[in-house]
Amino acid sequence: MAALRFVRSVLKSFSAESGLEPSKHVVDTKVSSGFLARIVTAAEPGRVEFELDIRKEHTNRLSIIHGGTIASMVDLGGSLAVASRGLYATGVSTDLNVTYLNSGGQVGEVLKAIVKCDKFGKTLAYTSIEFTNGKGEIAARGSHTKYVALAWKHPENIVEQLSPRK
Repeated sequence: MAALRFVRSVLKSFSAESGLEPSKHVVDTKVSSGFLARIVTAAEPGRVEFELDIRKEHTNRLSIIHGGTIASMVDLGGSLAVASRGLYATGVSTDLNVTYLNSGGQVGEVLKAIVKCDKFGKTLAYTSIEFTNGKGEIAARGSHTKYVALAWKHPENIVEQLSPRK
């Protein structure tokens, strides 16, 4: 439960401070009135699940979720996976990849994501994510590499709680 609470606090900080992911208000775990409305449904060290309620502003001219929305969620998801290991400052992106396999869905549908922190080192963290559409199909896969060397110094980290080192 500590990982879920911590990841939600990091997401709330992103929503409050980010220019790309602004929000007029945060209600519990749901961020609304921003670019991405998300709900973190589960988290444990190294693994996070979250959902996107697809709205009009998430879609392209074909009325399906825009690839750029999914790419932004790969970025966000990688950051949340790093947060699930206890880093409040989640580092900066060095690489991001997305592979689109099926439609992610239309307005009113939910896109689900499972993201994992595959490797968590002193300098780099490697994450992978899989998106599932409302039909249960894999809609997209992504990977995100984060430079985390400077993030280890943040005073709000709880790495020892979530990812103790031997």
